[in-house]
Amino acid sequence: MEDLHPIAHFERLLAGAIDAGLPLPNAVALATADQDGRPSVRMVLLKGVDDRGFVFYTNLESRKAHELQANPFAALCFHWATLEEQVRVEGRIEQVDDEEADAYFRSRPRGSQIGAWASKQSSKLDSREELVGAVAEVEHRFEGKEVTRPPFWSGFRIVPDRIEFWSGKADRLHDRLIFLREGEGWRTEWLYP
Repeated sequence: MEDLHPIAHFERLLAGAIDAGLPLPNAVALATADQDGRPSVRMVLLKGVDDRGFVFYTNLESRKAHELQANPFAALCFHWATLEEQVRVEGRIEQVDDEEADAYFRSRPRGSQIGAWASKQSSKLDSREELVGAVAEVEHRFEGKEVTRPPFWSGFRIVPDRIEFWSGKADRLHDRLIFLREGEGWRTEWLYP
């Protein structure tokens, strides 16, 4: 690997997945655990990555947000099967600041902005009509106006302390390169497949 910085390497792999035309190349499995250590996993969309970490957005009343508030550690797993590449990320969680959340929210399509207000994410829904009615009410409230970010909607950043790159090879003798945070830098190790 010519660049031994894990974020730069991840960005190259993501660009390769985008260039290959893979559907939703930024889709990633997010694993969290509640205060009792009971795990759960779901797919989310990566919406930002830089030297600070990996960012996704959600309703702060969702199950994932409650779990992250109770246990502020998480893991991500990107898997681009046709490229035989996988990236695993582990680290602590921090909420993005209001300015960053506002900027991303403004970049979303209006329908997604309306949906953020209308959805009580992870809560029981009695009928589809209830959701449709909530969307109509929010559309009416913001008719002719900019849709502002709900106070219950923001982003989380996984600040990585461990990043593993897996690359598929013949005879299942895969490459596994791990980056472990050490102070401001990274230490690397190769793992057996």
